[in-house]
Amino acid sequence: MNLAILAITPNGADLARRLGTLLSGVEVWLPERFRTDDACRYYREPLNVRIATLFEQFEGLICIMATGIVVRLLAQHLRGKQHDPAVVVLDEAGQFAISLLSGHLGGANSLAEEIGHALGATPVITTATDVNQLCAWDEAARTAGLLVEPVSHIKHLNRMLLEGERVALVDPERMIDTHYADNRRVVTCQSRQEALECQPHGIVWVGRDHIPGLEDEPHWLALRPRDLVVGIGCNRDTSTAEIARAVDVTLTDAGLSTASLCSVASIDAKRDEVGLLDFATGRELPIVFYSSADLNEVDVPGTPSPYVLAAVGAKGVCEPAAVLAAGSGPLLVPKRKLGNVTVAVAQKVES
Repeated sequence: MNLAILAITPNGADLARRLGTLLSGVEVWLPERFRTDDACRYYREPLNVRIATLFEQFEGLICIMATGIVVRLLAQHLRGKQHDPAVVVLDEAGQFAISLLSGHLGGANSLAEEIGHALGATPVITTATDVNQLCAWDEAARTAGLLVEPVSHIKHLNRMLLEGERVALVDPERMIDTHYADNRRVVTCQSRQEALECQPHGIVWVGRDHIPGLEDEPHWLALRPRDLVVGIGCNRDTSTAEIARAVDVTLTDAGLSTASLCSVASIDAKRDEVGLLDFATGRELPIVFYSSADLNEVDVPGTPSPYVLAAVGAKGVCEPAAVLAAGSGPLLVPKRKLGNVTVAVAQKVES
């Protein structure tokens, strides 16, 4: 987690400098009037401008000031727990580290505990699941690096944990099940069908499977590994909408969730393809391009396309691009052509 520490008083500045030496990946930001010859960053603009910038740029924000100040300054910038960074408020005496915002998904609870350990401060954590020594579903997702889908359902599934209602957990790869090994109300199931048959109050799926009706059933939740790479080839000037439709149809037909996508890959001849670039930007996915020589080094199933070879000098685009971007991971979905778009999906391997 990249962190920023922000203080506004002399004592707060001293504590910020000290804490900055105890935590890793930290930038310390102080008012210009406190400037000394050190590694801190200094700002001249009003506090409301600086804190808004740090809130946007960093994964975690430690504010050494009154809680009320932070609440008033950040209220207008809040977007939701899946977007907001972790915010911890620390008093200038270093006595209490208060997890204020994004306690689970953002990691503020863990950050408050880390600060408490570093300074000998008391972590102040008020989320109900933590108070009751239960692992919230979004906390389990964060520790396992999983995306929550949809975020709006978390409150229902966490409430079930608190009220002791039975929840079916489908976690075939055992990504989070150890968090619930001692909870008798969380029933581990091996399949979607088994989960439905045990008639639980709610179901949590962990994996890449497409779950029909997920958005419409508030008592269902999916936790997604982000490890699917989509390789895309397209004709010149193909629209963003057509590319998006081709990707979504390909994944859904293969029984895979679009939420598990982690990146897009194509040939370098498409670096200026507006529809492709806009698709990646709209889905907040990084995009990587490969030369035809690199693509031709990858062995993929099927017959090379003479059309593609003549047009861009590669035997294929979507399949070898997906495999390369996945670190030579397995090809889960071979090339599929839909209109002006070809799509293939590979699973990224751990580096």
